Amino acid sequence: MNKIEHIGIAVKDLEAAGKTYETLLNTECYKTEKVKSEGVETAFYQVGESKIELLAATNEDSPIAKFLNKKGEGIHHIAFAVDDIKAEMKRLKEEGYQLLNEKPKKGADNKLVAFLHPKSANGVLVELCQEITEEPERLPEGDEVWED
Repeated sequence: MNKIEHIGIAVKDLEAAGKTYETLLNTECYKTEKVKSEGVETAFYQVGESKIELLAATNEDSPIAKFLNKKGEGIHHIAFAVDDIKAEMKRLKEEGYQLLNEKPKKGADNKLVAFLHPKSANGVLVELCQEITEEPERLPEGDEVWED
């Protein structure tokens, strides 16, 4: 793992939370994006070499909506940048970590992503992120997974 890529924060109102974080971080949102397959709208803020990702549910069945209903607003996950997501997933699985994804999938902010179950990391949802550097003929959409 290279660095903390971002910290994901679940929020009820993306616009209101965005104003809070723009003031707090003294920076503007550099990107918003909807990830239909996850039922989430995101807003990203650059903080030095790391980022803050605000996540708001776009439907009541999304993982973020369920998180908000159970725990309220707050830190949802921590994401780590990796060079080779498949190799890192294999390594972690061999070390006994429970993966929530069998294969990486396309996430927000031009990333391939995979998650580790919070039970594997002392109650913290961990996201692995790999920058998509080449544009293959067709990137997966929705619930499809990334295949070589």
